[in-house]
Amino acid sequence: MTDQPEEFDLLVVGGGKAGKTLSMDVARSGQRVAMVERGMIGGSCINVACIPTKALVTSARAARQLRDASALGLTVEGGRVDIDLLRAHKQDVVEGMVAANRQQFLDSGLHLVIGEARFVGPRTVRVALADGGERLLRGSDVVINTGTRPHLPSVPGMAEAGVLTSDELLRLDRLPARLVVLGGGTVGVEFAQMFALFGSAVTLVEGGPRLLTREDPDISDAVMRVFLDDGIDVRVGVAVARIDREADGSLRVTLDDGSVVIGDDVLVAAGREPVTDGLGLDVAGVRLSERGFVEVDEHLRTSAERTWAAGDVAGSPQFTHVSLDDYRIIRANLAGGRRSTADRLIPYTVFTTPELARVGLTETEARRAGYDIQVAHLQVAAIPRARTLRQTQGMWKAVIDTSTDRILGAALLGAEAGEVITLVQLAMLAGMPWPALRDAVITHPTMTEGLNLLFASLESSPVR
Repeated sequence: MTDQPEEFDLLVVGGGKAGKTLSMDVARSGQRVAMVERGMIGGSCINVACIPTKALVTSARAARQLRDASALGLTVEGGRVDIDLLRAHKQDVVEGMVAANRQQFLDSGLHLVIGEARFVGPRTVRVALADGGERLLRGSDVVINTGTRPHLPSVPGMAEAGVLTSDELLRLDRLPARLVVLGGGTVGVEFAQMFALFGSAVTLVEGGPRLLTREDPDISDAVMRVFLDDGIDVRVGVAVARIDREADGSLRVTLDDGSVVIGDDVLVAAGREPVTDGLGLDVAGVRLSERGFVEVDEHLRTSAERTWAAGDVAGSPQFTHVSLDDYRIIRANLAGGRRSTADRLIPYTVFTTPELARVGLTETEARRAGYDIQVAHLQVAAIPRARTLRQTQGMWKAVIDTSTDRILGAALLGAEAGEVITLVQLAMLAGMPWPALRDAVITHPTMTEGLNLLFASLESSPVR
């Protein structure tokens, strides 16, 4: 390797959703593009996050359907969870998407560089190649898209006990008879319910006052009822004091109220931290926040000239669909635009069973912001389609600004909620008043038809 860097129009460090999509897009336009990736082709979503977990959620939902088959008029005998078949299912989904991504990279004409990048100057990285050797790369523009990784809190005994993160639990070669999940956020609740449906005895420990603390209390309470029905032992308002590995290989989790939980494995789902250490970002002139995320403005520019950041590492909401929108923003701004992250309306879905989908403000947030509001409520059991599915758990709610009749937000806990929330989001983006959804002619029987019922629960008002 010489000390003269290879020059590129665009250099992307990290191949997450934003980085890989931008790299291919710019490369297809005829520009010279290099993307450096440590080795997770397609990014964390495909390899260790959204795709493998949702593949296993599908399996968990199938297990629930088998369990409840008699309610559908079916008799199922001998149904059991096979860890080898589960792993094969997950790997088939992941490997197919990884192969497709690799081929797309090659077809686009980008230079895919597998290795560890470290900045050695502005817009310049030295890459320790995975197969040996080094390369020195420089971009006219640079995008940092290195993502996040699971965070392990400082708990006495945790480092020595051999706990699991979500990455490692996805590679588990057996189903634990007893699983302790530490954390009641999105990752924690998805894995807790998944393994409970697979047959593990699950205890979920959350230090906050309830599960999914970003949600309104009534929504959190509804999720709690679902979990209790699934046999999950939920402990809220308690923290972990220490973790010890017992002589028989089990893990002893001592809580700060003096109680003890024993598990064969412990999943730590305590959030994620940015992958910025070791990148040499100070040498590149890129400032980090106190928590280690790359500081960006609303146009996703960093403190360094012609250097951008996207996705989780930039502090964007940690969803793949947000990273994709970050790509759109940077793509537009590289071409001289002024696209911004301001006022984005971002939906999300927690893939429990039933799903929890949300967009906009919660009731709590709307009241805190000073809005004069109405709140629409609906029990999912009132929706005809839910009854035909035999999936009547859950509740829907929507928050309305009474001065404008505009929808401020909605939370839908119920079957297929992740699909239905998009219609609410589109109504919000269009500025439609809530009676438009009350009076829309929606196919019967579908879960989306429940929006007629949800908004009919409010006082009658003419469409404006």
